[in-house]
Amino acid sequence: MNKNESHKGMVPVLPELLAPAGTYEKLVTAVHYGADAVYLGGKIFSLRAKAGNFSNQAMQAGVQYAHAHGVKVYVTINIIAHNSDLQGLEEYLLGLQQMRVDGLIISDPGILTIAHEIVPDLPVHLSTQANVTNYASAGFWLNHGAGRLNLARELSLEEIGQIRTVVTGELEIFVHGAICISYSGRCMLSNYMTGRDANRGNCAHPCRYGYSLVEEKRPGEYFPVEEDERGTYIFNSKDLCLLEMLPLLVAAGVDSLKIEGRMKSIFYVGGVVRIYRAALDYLGQLPAQAWQMPELITIPDEFMQEIERTGTRGATENFIKDRPGSSEMIYASSRTVQTYEPVAVIREAGAMPLVEIRNTVFAGGQIEYMKRSVGVVALEIIGMTDEEGREIAKANPGNRLFLKTEPDLAFGEVNSILRRKKIQHEKAPIKQD
Repeated sequence: MNKNESHKGMVPVLPELLAPAGTYEKLVTAVHYGADAVYLGGKIFSLRAKAGNFSNQAMQAGVQYAHAHGVKVYVTINIIAHNSDLQGLEEYLLGLQQMRVDGLIISDPGILTIAHEIVPDLPVHLSTQANVTNYASAGFWLNHGAGRLNLARELSLEEIGQIRTVVTGELEIFVHGAICISYSGRCMLSNYMTGRDANRGNCAHPCRYGYSLVEEKRPGEYFPVEEDERGTYIFNSKDLCLLEMLPLLVAAGVDSLKIEGRMKSIFYVGGVVRIYRAALDYLGQLPAQAWQMPELITIPDEFMQEIERTGTRGATENFIKDRPGSSEMIYASSRTVQTYEPVAVIREAGAMPLVEIRNTVFAGGQIEYMKRSVGVVALEIIGMTDEEGREIAKANPGNRLFLKTEPDLAFGEVNSILRRKKIQHEKAPIKQD
């Protein structure tokens, strides 16, 4: 029986929280806000080629930083490889082994075979690209060297539970983030439309484009697919959000909960990780009797309210309960209106911390400190001083300055994010004498 399988009346072992790390800064942010593990890609062999990704030197630094904070690192080698893609693979695998990464995320059976031959001691996690949708497929991959399976996103909770009862390997599922319109991310749309192969890491994301209908005898005359003068985003799915399903996923014995977003900002990574971390900690504090009926456990409303402040396309539970329909899509735009935005990141702690500005701010502005838990602290900017000691009334993205707030930020931690509610017009700068 799997160590994480729930028993009636017993507190289940909490699953790992696995966060995206598209860059070193995002890795640090994910670690700061409570990830148990991060996944990242190198410059080769990885999907999400546009994510920034890690040079060998940066990856080594990221592994060292994560391990120093008790966090595991998994490296994506998840392209669907052609013959030419295999060149240099063996040397790359040996390099990852020397870095002491904690696992490899693989979708291609050929790459999996080579990995077992070259670095047999490195655990292999099967990517969602492999499309594991049933227990027979799960058993096949576990028998061929995978130690963990990232199940297809097209599964219901019931199907996940059925797989759990049959196999003993680790099970991982996506709980949050963007959803490809294709089956488990195996998409050819980008390849056909732009020549950029999504399955080899270079997706152009045409599922987020706006589309209209053209009749062949009337070229140049565009007809909206729906009644919208801008056309419609017919492939544009809402983002996955299984926050409210966490009690049932924990009870089902899932080993790892994965957040999508290697191409997202540190504001997104930090904001999402902190809420899922807080939700898992909340579940971990529940008494044993609560787990006799996990279907009655609810996540407090404030958790969902916070996650909505970091979202990009609304929220859908995808297939977890029922087959999704048209209500799970966004037809009018590529993303929803964002209500909050990052202001700064704390680089040195103190009552007047040194911060790095991410969006233009003015003295007198209202901001919030994002705690590691679900809460925030409301602040007013009452002064800013640059690194040369000059008082300033306005700061632009990239500026580093000392921030004076009310209340002061003596409690603030390095790598914490400051945010604000977005408004239509910025507050006017304060005039200096």
